[in-house]
Amino acid sequence: MKTSPPVKEPADTGDRHRLSVIGGLAALSLDAMASVAYGPEAIVLVLALAGGAGLGFTIPVTFTIAALLAVLTLSYRQVIAAFPQGGGAYGVAKTYLGRRYGLIAGASLIVDYVLNVAVSVAAGVAALTSAFPELLPYTVWICLVVLALVTAINLKGIAHSARAFIAPTAIYVGAILLVIVAGLVRSEPAVDVSHQVGSLQTVGVLLLLKAFANGCASLTGVEAIANAVPSFKQPRVRRAQRAEVALGALLAVMLLGIAALIEKFAIAPADGVTVLAQVTQAALGDGPLFYLVQFSTVVLLALAANTSFGGLPVLAQLLAGDNNLPHFFALRADRQVHRYGIAFLTVTSALLLVVAGGAMNVLVPLFAIGVFVGFTLSQAGMVRHWVIDRPAGWRWRALLNGFGALLTFVAAIVVTVSKFAEGGWLIVVALPLMVAGMEWVNRSYQRIGTRLELGKTPAPPRPRRSLVVVPVHAVTRLTRDALAAALSLGDRVVAVNITHPEDERQARAFAEDWDRWDPGVELVQLFDAHRRLDQPLLDYLAQVPEPHVFVLIAEVEPEHAWQRMLQNQRGAVLARALRRRTDAVVCRMRFRVS
Repeated sequence: MKTSPPVKEPADTGDRHRLSVIGGLAALSLDAMASVAYGPEAIVLVLALAGGAGLGFTIPVTFTIAALLAVLTLSYRQVIAAFPQGGGAYGVAKTYLGRRYGLIAGASLIVDYVLNVAVSVAAGVAALTSAFPELLPYTVWICLVVLALVTAINLKGIAHSARAFIAPTAIYVGAILLVIVAGLVRSEPAVDVSHQVGSLQTVGVLLLLKAFANGCASLTGVEAIANAVPSFKQPRVRRAQRAEVALGALLAVMLLGIAALIEKFAIAPADGVTVLAQVTQAALGDGPLFYLVQFSTVVLLALAANTSFGGLPVLAQLLAGDNNLPHFFALRADRQVHRYGIAFLTVTSALLLVVAGGAMNVLVPLFAIGVFVGFTLSQAGMVRHWVIDRPAGWRWRALLNGFGALLTFVAAIVVTVSKFAEGGWLIVVALPLMVAGMEWVNRSYQRIGTRLELGKTPAPPRPRRSLVVVPVHAVTRLTRDALAAALSLGDRVVAVNITHPEDERQARAFAEDWDRWDPGVELVQLFDAHRRLDQPLLDYLAQVPEPHVFVLIAEVEPEHAWQRMLQNQRGAVLARALRRRTDAVVCRMRFRVS
């Protein structure tokens, strides 16, 4: 098959605000990295129900998760190459499975990004309040402060946030690797961490499936790099692929290493102490290195929210570009920042934290459901991609993605069923509602596009006779400037004065002032018994013969913001009524006092 030469990507003046490979790991992989703190524990919590026999399956279950991680890493490496514009599961599903499946994937990713922020912040604050119990009454406020700090860093630009997170990420990864190496070298634990475990269940397929599904929480965040390819420096595809492979390798090593130490030291769940803390104590003891690992874990859990701040705004931009979200999500500020996407993520996450009272355990049951929906659709879409395009080696690639789709589909079903009563039903309800909302937005844009005749060449423009209406209430410099502007806009200019019938003397005085001034503009005086400003003007405009009408509203622009309370808001009232009930072009002219 003949292939076209690669197209050189154009230089980007904003490239200095984009990500390198290391910066991509720091900015976009914190979610996946920090999941080492709770992923293995999620496995052990389930297997411990079968006692020591169940805990003996920790390594096999973790190895299965690592195998799925390898499949996902290789798959998303291909997704990056196939969809350099970003979007990950959304882009794959939309292209190869159809628009509706693309919306489902997009909705699942949005849910996952929002929950990732809430869970990460809550988990970090939970670790902090565990060390300092006196802070417990202020959990929600601390969560909101942490969220505000991460938001502020991201508003400075994703490259700036990446540099801020490189050091904490490196310390955390180094600390976890130190725990693994030290633990493997030791012949016995530095501190006795053994616990008695009872056997409540037998080891069966359902138990192993639940353990596998729980442990797959470690895979959340793997897709974030593929979703944010446009955030990387040139060459974006190559840098994003390297970051994806590095993430997969590091995460697999940490998960398997922690699992090996769990079995080696016979570690079981214990109240008030995390599994990772027990592993660290067994490997390093209770000295300064133990507190280094704990502190770095607290920091990473708090900062893991940055994965969503890197991925969701790019995904929202793609959805907006396809007319599935309001177009303001596609707007970028300076430093390549999608402020509206960041604002949406911050507000929704803050609401979740407030409703949940900052409690991590309330949010975690909802966490993994959405991401597995995206995983499954992405893998299935890539299978169709290989079948349609059929490049060299397409069969084994399709088989790999098909196996990954089967695994993630099973995980999605098991997680949803097992966590349905714990709040999973919210996600089951939220996903179709979000898809319906995006469909409504898309239909609205289609109707607007039809009215605007998008895609058609319009007839040449022709001049039409126009009327400019200027509401006035006094003979002032403001009135003079407004009429001067109006005379340059249309063929005929009319000044309109609206008063109450009881104010006849005032209306007569204004007419006399107008005649003395004699600006050469017709004055029309309208009277309304209900003292309304809008309705008399609307009735007048309905009777004018001109097909094209301008209404020029002159307003004083105060020198200071606090002086706005001194204004009578007549201009705002008229403008709102005119936009809602007429086709007139509304112009608001500002007269600056300063």
